[in-house]
Amino acid sequence: MPQFFLNKRLIILLVSIIILVALIGFSLKDRENLTWPEQFLKDTTGFIQNAVSSPVNYVAGFFENVEDLQNTYKENKELKTRLDELARLESEVQRLKKDNTELREILDKKDSLSEFEPKQATVIGRNPDRWHELLIINKGKNAGIEPNMAVITSKGLIGKVKSSNTFTSTVQLLSSMDPTNRISAKIQAGDNNFFGLIEGYDKEKGLLLLKRIPYDAKVKKDQNVITSGLGGVFPESLPIGKVVDVVPDEFGLTQTAYVKPGADFYDIGHVMVVKRGALQPELMEMVDEKEEEL
Repeated sequence: MPQFFLNKRLIILLVSIIILVALIGFSLKDRENLTWPEQFLKDTTGFIQNAVSSPVNYVAGFFENVEDLQNTYKENKELKTRLDELARLESEVQRLKKDNTELREILDKKDSLSEFEPKQATVIGRNPDRWHELLIINKGKNAGIEPNMAVITSKGLIGKVKSSNTFTSTVQLLSSMDPTNRISAKIQAGDNNFFGLIEGYDKEKGLLLLKRIPYDAKVKKDQNVITSGLGGVFPESLPIGKVVDVVPDEFGLTQTAYVKPGADFYDIGHVMVVKRGALQPELMEMVDEKEEEL
């Protein structure tokens, strides 16, 4: 009996193998139409693959997008850092260009001031409350800087040394409202020179006031104004600016000229301190009982 069942199982196995081989052979044949079991199996397999692959692809794409987002964030951060560095470099280049231009102009001006003793200096400080009155330079007594020396830029006269310390000096600008801040100047009018005093500054117009010009002087617009050299402090022929307008004083005895400064009092980086080469008269010799002129 057991032998019979053993043979039966063997027979069933062989028959199954034969049927499987037949089915495989049948499925490998070139056919236009599939049988319904094959079609069902194929559709079922495709449905399951589609159902599984869609979530898998979605999850995989999500993680890829997260990784791309992280990479984009890192790249954006690096680019911002480079942009900040680029802006800093551009600012530094502009500053160096400006300094280079100013220094070249000062060197050219120095050649034309060979009869004087110019000393180059750099502005290191300005008081915001007195921006148009005072500035501090990086040269002092150890560099030969003394009070009342003229201070110029490549564009013209800006003021004088008010006080001098060992390593720094304070410069009083022409635009200072100090009533004692007066400069002897002259207007070049062809063969004639008209003398006056720079006294005061019109903040609204940004113009210097050249007062005490003779009432009959024929002063015209755009005539040059320079130092006269007669005040005992400044050398002669330092450029100050150009005449913009002329008006009579309140009594009609003299005229006042509005002068546009050649130098920019607001933006000053490099200057030259000019020592007067000619013999400077003693101050007491120039004092009048009524007025003291600087």
